[in-house]
This record gives sequence, C-alpha cells and structure tokens, in this order.
Amino acid sequence: MKRQTADIVREYGPFEGSPQVHGVTFDGERVWFATGEKLIAFDPKTGHEERTLDVPANAGTAFDGQHLYQISEDRIHKIDPKTGNVLASIPAPGGGADSGLAWAEGTLWVGQYRGKKIHRIDPETGKILRTIESDRFVTGVTWVDHDLWHGTWEGDDSDIRRIDPTTGEVLERLDMPKGTAVSGLESNGADLFYCGGGPTGKIRAVKRHRQDG
Repeated sequence: MKRQTADIVREYGPFEGSPQVHGVTFDGERVWFATGEKLIAFDPKTGHEERTLDVPANAGTAFDGQHLYQISEDRIHKIDPKTGNVLASIPAPGGGADSGLAWAEGTLWVGQYRGKKIHRIDPETGKILRTIESDRFVTGVTWVDHDLWHGTWEGDDSDIRRIDPTTGEVLERLDMPKGTAVSGLESNGADLFYCGGGPTGKIRAVKRHRQDG
C-alpha cells in the first residue's frame, strides 16, 4: 500500500451561519456542501459563496452532471440545482446511518458511517447492488479516473484512501494531520480533493497525486 501525508493546499470557510460541513460535491464550477438545513455553493477559485438552497442536508452530497443528490435523514433526494426542488426521493441503504455519497457510471455510491460499508445502489429505486466493507468509519466517497476513494474519521484520526472497488483492499492512503476531520469527500476531476472539515465549518483542498506521478 502506498502511504503519505495529505498535502492540504487551501482552506475555505468557515461560511457565515454554517458551523458544520457534512457532504461535499463539485458540479464542475462550484463546490456544494451540506450544512444541515441547507446546501451552499461557492466558487473554489475565489472562495466566495454563490448559491444557497433551503433543503435538509445532514450527510452526503453528489452531482450526476445535471442534478444534485442529497442525503436527508433516511432518504436520498434528487434535487434540481436551479430551483432547489426535490424531484424524486429513494430510501437510503443505511436507514439514517448513511454518510458519504457519490455518483459514478449511472449509480449512486453511499457510505455507511459506523457500519464501515460502501453500498452501490440503483438511483431510481434505492436497491443495493453491491456492498464493500471497510475497516474504518466511512465518511465521504468519490470516484476519479476510475478509482474509488473514501474518507475516514475516527476520533482525532482521518485519512483519504483509494480502495479496490471489488474487494475493498486499501491501495493508497493520504493521512490527514491529527485532529483534522474528513466529513465529506469529492474530487474536482483532476488533481484535488475537497474535504469537509466537520465542526470547523471549513472545506479543505487536498492535492491528489496521479498514479503515474
């Protein structure tokens, strides 16, 4: 397993009135994050807040290229990012114990925090298609360059890890500084991860080193 210290290149926030960060996603232009009572979007180039949607948002967030998906208690809502309207809703596989959320290849990937699991589910029905086990509490989940990554957070220790999407074997690990939480995880599709900072209200950009680099 390849292991190194996470390289935090920038911090955003905390944003006014948003003391917690739960889920994090990226729509290609803006970073969206869940704060409990709303979703907030900011420009990662400037760090300026740009949009707010009043939707319950207490865990993972994902973007499929057109819609946002947001875990709210024991449901996953499909949301129009222009209006904030909930277009559809499916049951979350963890029944309210869910954490991270990601979109890949037409399916949703859902982290189950204390269950130490990642479920691949049908986005239309919520049916579980596959389950991967982890040895740590699972927070955020993301895909980039056909690789599955997830965040972990237990006590003062957090990391970001690349795993085999079939077996769950840890292939690479980025250790966050002690006391630095990962409460949500998303890739920018290139060389950065955006990590929720839990009760700090911050989002941190962490460098992703390409496999050939």
